[in-house]
Amino acid sequence: MGPGAETGGGAGNGVEKATGSAYAFLVFMMVLNILNILDRQLLPTFGPEIKADLGLTNGQFGLLTGIMFTLLYGLLSPFMGLVADAVHRPRFAAFGVGLWSLLTAASGLAKGFVSLAIPRVLIGVGESTLTPTALSMIADRFPARQLGFASGFYYAGVPLGSGLAYLVAASLGPVIGWRNCFLLIGALGLILAVWLATFRETRPPSPHAGEGALKAVKGMLSLLPELMAALKRSPALVLTILGGIGVHLAVGAAQFDTIWWKEELKLETGPLFLKVALMYATVGVAGNIIGGALGDWWLKKTGQGRSMLIVIILIVMTPLQFLYRLTDHDGLIFWLGIGSGIFQLAAMYGGAYSTIQELAPAKVRASAVALFIMGVNVVGLGVSTTVGGFMIDAFAAAGRDRPITDMMLVMTAASLVAIPAFYVAARRFAGDRDALWRYERGEGV
Repeated sequence: MGPGAETGGGAGNGVEKATGSAYAFLVFMMVLNILNILDRQLLPTFGPEIKADLGLTNGQFGLLTGIMFTLLYGLLSPFMGLVADAVHRPRFAAFGVGLWSLLTAASGLAKGFVSLAIPRVLIGVGESTLTPTALSMIADRFPARQLGFASGFYYAGVPLGSGLAYLVAASLGPVIGWRNCFLLIGALGLILAVWLATFRETRPPSPHAGEGALKAVKGMLSLLPELMAALKRSPALVLTILGGIGVHLAVGAAQFDTIWWKEELKLETGPLFLKVALMYATVGVAGNIIGGALGDWWLKKTGQGRSMLIVIILIVMTPLQFLYRLTDHDGLIFWLGIGSGIFQLAAMYGGAYSTIQELAPAKVRASAVALFIMGVNVVGLGVSTTVGGFMIDAFAAAGRDRPITDMMLVMTAASLVAIPAFYVAARRFAGDRDALWRYERGEGV
């Protein structure tokens, strides 16, 4: 039996105190998120090798790391959230982990653009199941006052997975090659998927369970009006989603970092990757934990939404993102730029996800999280990475000396839209949360 099997469902925020099983479950979900991010980051991390081996242009590489992955991943996330709200969640998540792991292994067998694009597109189907399902299960096990911490801890898998991708590229890559790395990580995912399938569902059975596939689908679709009503009722919820999209415009551009370091900065990537992996494991994890815990503290002390803390972090650290792209790679600003980019993204997740969970009704919490995932991936990552790749080719054709740098500066400027979005969301948070509480008590409906 897996961690958390003994923990009773908490009916959302009805949990008074998290148990030891709840913390064990949280750790396991974080490990799965590490694998989730590792799988998707292997392609951009091995970018120079894969581009050379398969003869890809920057535009094709942008398609593979951008919209070809994020389109199905993002578009299916709300649907997967609806599924997670209606079915046995551990088995559903296990199906997703197993599917993406098989496709990761298949990616290692690619011989060209098309044969890599097919599994890359379908990997998004599997990965879209994990986070909506995981955060829904985590929220059943932790009290509302700890949701920022719990969400931040789960999302520590993002910097750890990203850092692990650099570690794999620096250590295993030169020994066994990028293809065998994909095969190895895929096999590991299959093992964890089998373990996850043994977990017990802690939520009461869905009223649609056992009624057949058609009735189950109708049950899921019946949640859509509730989700739409929650968005209409809470501008802070909508603005939190928009803020996350804005931040990810710069994250999408950063998918070209490994190519930028090697092709424009002429860096030796092996030693650099080891340092970047260490920064993800330290600065990134610190951002997740500190951002989540400080967000909880900020809300308690000020009454403002956790998003205000994100605003402060972005205002302080965004200037470094511009200087980092322009400075000498041997200087302090170069490393501060890498570190601040890792920290501000990691710190955002705890505050953003806990805000979404607190502003969405319990029965569509996974669906609201999935909608956020759709926005940040299809628009934030998918569009910016895809457009970024073709932008690099266009800048190069125009004779620009540093076309990758130019693209990154444009996308960083576009990401500034996150600051006003998060600011207004934070100012509206308390009122929108109170409106949700009144709604769930049946007042003013």
